[in-house]
Parts: sequence; C-alpha cells; structure tokens
Amino acid sequence: MTGNFLLDWAILAVSLFNTIILIWLGLTVLLNAEKRVWGIWLAGGGLLTGGAFFISHTAILGHGGDLFSPGMDFWWHVGWAPVVALPYGWYAVMLWYSGFWEKSPVPENPRFPGSAIRSQRGGIHRQRVWFGLITIGTAVIFGMLVLANPLPSFSQLASYDLAATPSVGGIPLLILIFPIYIILCMALSLDALRRPGPSARAMGEAARQRARPWLFAASVTLLAVCLLVSGAMVWIILNVTRGVFEGQTVVTIGLLDLTIAGLIGMAVILLGQAVVAYEIFTGKTLPRRGLARGWQRAVILAAGTSVVVGWSLTIHLRTIYGLLLAVLLMTTFYALLSWRLFAERERLIQSLRPFVTSQGLYDRLMAATPVEADVERPFRALCADVLGARRARLVAIGPLAPLVGDELEYPAKRATSPHDLSRRERESLPPINSITAQFTDPKTMLTPLEPSQYDGFAWATPLWSERGLIGVLLLGEKRDGGPFAQEEIEIAQAVGERLLDVQAGAEMARRLMVLQRQRLAQSQVDDRRTRRSLHDDVLPRLHAAMLSLSGVAGQPAAVTEAIETLGEAHRRIADLLHDLPAVAAPEVARLGLAGALRRVADEELRGAFDTVIWEAEAEAEQQAQNIPPLEAEVLFYAAREAMRNAARHARHAGSERPLNLRIEIRLIHRSGSRKEIEVIIEDNGVGLTPERNSHSISGQGIAGQGIALHSTLLAVVGGTLAVDSAPNEFTRVTLSLPLTAES
Repeated sequence: MTGNFLLDWAILAVSLFNTIILIWLGLTVLLNAEKRVWGIWLAGGGLLTGGAFFISHTAILGHGGDLFSPGMDFWWHVGWAPVVALPYGWYAVMLWYSGFWEKSPVPENPRFPGSAIRSQRGGIHRQRVWFGLITIGTAVIFGMLVLANPLPSFSQLASYDLAATPSVGGIPLLILIFPIYIILCMALSLDALRRPGPSARAMGEAARQRARPWLFAASVTLLAVCLLVSGAMVWIILNVTRGVFEGQTVVTIGLLDLTIAGLIGMAVILLGQAVVAYEIFTGKTLPRRGLARGWQRAVILAAGTSVVVGWSLTIHLRTIYGLLLAVLLMTTFYALLSWRLFAERERLIQSLRPFVTSQGLYDRLMAATPVEADVERPFRALCADVLGARRARLVAIGPLAPLVGDELEYPAKRATSPHDLSRRERESLPPINSITAQFTDPKTMLTPLEPSQYDGFAWATPLWSERGLIGVLLLGEKRDGGPFAQEEIEIAQAVGERLLDVQAGAEMARRLMVLQRQRLAQSQVDDRRTRRSLHDDVLPRLHAAMLSLSGVAGQPAAVTEAIETLGEAHRRIADLLHDLPAVAAPEVARLGLAGALRRVADEELRGAFDTVIWEAEAEAEQQAQNIPPLEAEVLFYAAREAMRNAARHARHAGSERPLNLRIEIRLIHRSGSRKEIEVIIEDNGVGLTPERNSHSISGQGIAGQGIALHSTLLAVVGGTLAVDSAPNEFTRVTLSLPLTAES
C-alpha cells in the first residue's frame, strides 16, 4: 500500500468493485444461457477469470507493506495466469461474436456488393492468420510461466534482484513480450468488431446493432489499459534496475494502479451494458427486463460494498466490525430488493388485470350487432401499458380470419366514412403473406420489418395455435426507443392469440344465435301465415263446399260448383306449401361430395373461366364417401359458395381480365396425426383488392353473408375456411374437414 489513506481506499474499493461485477457477470452469462455452446463457456469463463485476477489483486493490496511474505509471492504469481489468459480470451470472444466461426460467414447475397464481400472475406482470412499467431504466442507465454520462471518474485522485485530472471538488456523477457501481446489482442479485437460477418441467429443483426457500440467502447478502453500497463511495466522495471524505488515512486505506482483498475472497471460496466442490452452472450432471442434490473442492482451493491469494505480495510478496522458492516449492508440491500420485487409484482398484476377480467361474452352473444369493446380494451392495455409501443395492429389470418373480421389498431383511428380507414391503411401495407412467409418456425418470436415499406411498423410477431399460424401482431418502435423484452413479446403472443380465439369464438356463437333467431322468427311467421290462411281462407271454403253439397244433393250444377270450390282450396294449399322454406336438394347424397363438386365446376364455371381444372385424389374420393351426410353437405355448400364467388369476382369491375383466366379445384386427403379432407379453390384473377379483402373475408360487402355463414357452419362441424390472396395474382380458398372416427 502507498501510505496515502484516500489513495489506498480508492484502490481497494475499485478492486473490490471489479471483483464483484466480473463474478456476477460471469455467473449470469453461464446460468442464463439458452444453449451453453463453447462460445458461452468462453465468455462466462473469461469473466470469471477476470474476477479471479481481481481477487488476487485485492489479496495483494490486503497484505499492505508486508512485501516478503509467502502469501504475497503466491498471489503475485497466481495473478499472472489470468493476466495472460484474459487478452486472448477477449480476442476469441470478439471473433465468436463477430461470426468468425460461422459455417458460412459471408454468403453470396445480392444485398452485399461484390467489393464488400471481398473485403469481408479478406478480413476473415487475415483474422485466421493472426488468431493462429496469437494462439502460438499465448502458448509460449504460458510455457515460460510454467517452465522458465521469467517472472521475478515480489521480494526480488522489491530488493532489485533480477539476476535469476531471463532478461534482455536487464529487462525481464516476459516484460518485453507481454506488452506487444496484449496490444495485438486488443487491436485485433477492434478489427473484428469493425467488420462482423452476417449472423445466423434469429435477431442476431438487431442484437449486434444494440450491443456493438458498447463492445467497441469496451475494446477501446481495454486497449488504453494495455498501453498504460505496458508503459507502467517498462517504467517500473527501469526504476528497479536503477535502484530507484522510493516513497514517491510507490505513490506513482499506486496512482497507475488506480487508473488502470478504474479503466478496467469502466470497461466492465460497458461490457455489462452490452450483455443486458441484447443478451449477446446468453443466446436468448430478446433481452429481458429482469436481467437489466438485476444488472443495475448488482452495480449498486458492488459500489456500496466495495466502498464500505475498502474503508474498513484501509483504516485497519477490527475484523468483527468490518464483518458487521458487511452484514448490515447486505441485509439492508436485501430488504430494499424485496421491497422493489413486491412493488414490481403489484405493478405487473395491475397491468395484467385487463387480460384476466371478464370479456363480456354474454353481452356480446346477446347483442344483435358485433361488439368490439371487449377485445379493444385489453388490446389497448397490451400496447400502451405492457409493450409501450407507439403503434400496433393485430391481424387474423388463416382459419380465424373469416370469423375475426377487421383487425385491431392501436392507437384507434377514426374514418370519415365506413371502410375508408381500413382501405387506406391496407393500401399502405404490402400483402400480409409477404410477412407470414418468414414464419416457418413456431419458436420465432419477432421478425424485423422495414418501416418505410410497412407504414412505420418495425416488428412482426407471429401468433400460433394447434392449427398453425392464426395471426400477426405488427408493432412500431417503443416509445422509449429501447428494444422489446423477451417477457413482453411472450405476453404479447399469449394475449394476441387469446384475443383472436375469444373474438372468433364469440363471433361464431353470435352468428349462430343470429341465424337461430332468424330461423325462429321465420318459423313463427310461416306458422302464423299457415294458420291464418287455413283458418281464414281454406276452412271457410271447405265449409261452404260441404254446405253446398249437403243442401243440393243430386243437382249436377251444384256438384260442379262444389268441385270448383274444392279445387280452389287445393290450389291455395299447394301455393302455401310452395311458399314454405325449401328443403335442400340431396345433391351430395345422390352424387357424393366429389361428384357434386365436379358437377358445379362443369355446369357453373365453364362460362366464367377460360380453363377449369379439376383434380381429385383417389384416396380423397374414397374417404369423402365416408363423411357423415351433415358434414359433407356443409363442406359442399361452403365450397360451392367459394366457387361462385370466384366466378363473380375473379375479374373485378374496372380490372383487365387475365389472358387465361383459370380456376383449379382440388380435392386432397391429408394423412398424418390429423387426418382431414381439403378442398382448395384457387383462381388467377385480380385477387382481393384492399377494400374487398377487408369486407369479403368478414362476410360483408361483395360476398354478402355467404363466406361468413359457411365459415361459421364449418367451424361448428370442426372444419376451417381460410382465404389467401395477392392482388393481381391469385385468390385461394382452403376448406378442410377433419375425418372423425365415425367417418
């Protein structure tokens, strides 16, 4: 120690701070890693090695002026192992982070100009050469530490005795090699960060963009540390060889030690920010708010503990008092931590309350018109309170789209006329299938978008169910400019999927109730009309005929009149029966599902399309014959409605008709864990224009109530109806019906 109270206190405090932070970071990286690949072990092990170095550094400081004790010499030699290993480990971790060991570090991608590709390939080749040289240099230095004893003991250094140490011009060989070694490691790390390769990890580019400035700043700080260490080592050895090791020199060494330790502490803070900014060393797709809060608390704990413990050691406070101070500090911090955890839990419960309260499904079912408030409220709470997004949009796709209808928008906007808003917003977005094509893995949480192409939306989150992809949640940037956390996106996915399920289920039930009301009302009207006609018209005429026949028996003219009266009553009864709701023609029962669909294609579509293609798998036709009559009838009428819609709208008014307007009807049998029959109707017409896409799927506008009704009836029997379209390219309607044990 230098004998200067403030300087000694500062050196101890900074050393303890670095010890706590490095060990916390190392354990956090290893414990929170999603997959502990070798790069994770290297990063976490390097951080723990840094903590081990500062343990030895603090132990050396704790010996005070006892320079000749065996403990001082032990920590002096032990501390050099991490000193040599850390620069090499940092260089290797930066290469791993930059994609140096990726199988295809620079793919042939048209977005990368040829010169950029050549530059990256040249950089990778150069790094391979240098990495090999640095690896050899590290092995040589470790071999010297083990075999050649190039390092003078602390007692030899203090007594100016360097004769037993391998030297060049009086300077130990290790002191000459080590500065070159560490400077090369830091400079090559900066070069690797400057030219990273493309990342194969999901959200890898976003992670690099967030963490790269912190890592770059940490590397620059460590390079400054290396230069300062190199200069300090040469200066100390020169003073030792000249026999100059006075009190002022010790103070200068203390100042250099404090400066170097402070710079390392700054680099550790920068590295910690990089770790929690996007969890680059844990393999997680997204950062988590809990880890960022834990990092902040670790920094506060390390600062408080290091200051208190460093002060107690500097003033040589009795051990029991120092221990009591540490216990009080830890207890206070733990109490504050528990208080914050309870407060955060209460805030989380408060933000989640809109998602667990009643959705008003009973009122929704009892309403004659759609009620949107039950899903708008939790969606608004999700976007504003949980995600903190500037804007968001929830879009249903696939089987749920016909049931859910128009998407939800945050913040809610008002249109000047019906459907103007949805049409204007849809025209500003590319087709939704250009986004859904990127979702091939259910584990995908977030996909970046180009805001200029997607009306300001920067992220897309897929929503899944057992049937596959059911929706997309489009998100703008966060209000605070930060990244979305992993728990936020997990909540968003769960809430989005639940909202779509609730909206689809409630809408299906509401439509069925409306349909049942209409059927009941029509049945009552028909019943009353039948009763009134029979009571007011038919029965009096029959009664008159009966009186006529009974009063004028035997007279031909009267008999003729009675016959005419009975004939009129017969015609009225026949007309009444004709006006009753017609019974569906048993086309499916007579021809089978495949035959009935083929008949519709031959009779109704030939005049509307230039080419009609019918394809039916033999297995599908055979399985279709076993479908129960009710389910087969529902599937047939839904497919017929889709074919008629295609015939009416494949060539929209004002659009040019394709040279070869074609429709394909395919009957397919899907085997596997879920056996089902699929009917696919696809045409190459104008597709769904923005306003048609927003209304026809929801059952309004050009398609009337057909698609909405049939999608609901299909859902009742366990089937689905999905509509996919690209403007001026195609429209595809996919109807599926599971094959039950009965079939």
